[in-house]
Amino acid sequence: MNSIDDNPSPNGELSLQTIAMPKDTNASGDIFGGWLLSQMDISAAVAAGKVAGGRVATVAIDNMNFLVPVQVGAVVGCYTEVISVGRSSIQVIVEVWMDKGLTGKKIKVTEGLFVFVSIDNNGRTRAVT
Repeated sequence: MNSIDDNPSPNGELSLQTIAMPKDTNASGDIFGGWLLSQMDISAAVAAGKVAGGRVATVAIDNMNFLVPVQVGAVVGCYTEVISVGRSSIQVIVEVWMDKGLTGKKIKVTEGLFVFVSIDNNGRTRAVT
């Protein structure tokens, strides 16, 4: 069996889609990793908030590797998949894919594991509902 995926595609649900803009670039015209990380955190928070039934806070981000640079104008999509729910914690895998020009071909940019905790209106940990 061939372990290489000849036609890779995103895993999970499309949670956020945006366009990489000039204000989010470094001097070489590539998108800042921090900007991309913030988009991933937003999309993961949406997925975790649905599971928690309320407010969540990011407590950890793990296993981030950037595979290719993102250039201005690229359409970037964040795909989320909840992989674990504890008493108050929620783990979400986020994959980022960009559309390659007008061909519609998607290229994986990065992925990461985001961990959230469900919190009440006072910022205290609460059980996932």
